[in-house]
Amino acid sequence: MDKTNNYIIAYDICDDKRLAKVAKLIYSYALGGQKSALEAPLSKDELQELVDKILSITKKEDKINIIPFEGKPALFGKANFLEYHSGVIIV
Repeated sequence: MDKTNNYIIAYDICDDKRLAKVAKLIYSYALGGQKSALEAPLSKDELQELVDKILSITKKEDKINIIPFEGKPALFGKANFLEYHSGVIIV
């Protein structure tokens, strides 16, 4: 099984229909986050799959940032770290 890396995926989509499609897609890969900035643990293959799907939906005027990060994020306030284990389904 491929190693997963952590990513922050942030998006700004100009069209409401495309926004809904992109949000639904990214939320299907993410553990959580805030509206248009989500955390996702992805393998190399999952990242490529997500990028390919995003590119099939978005237009030139849309903006997507996929930012890799290492380690656990700093948490403040009521935030809790959610452990992700391969093979676990989070609903």
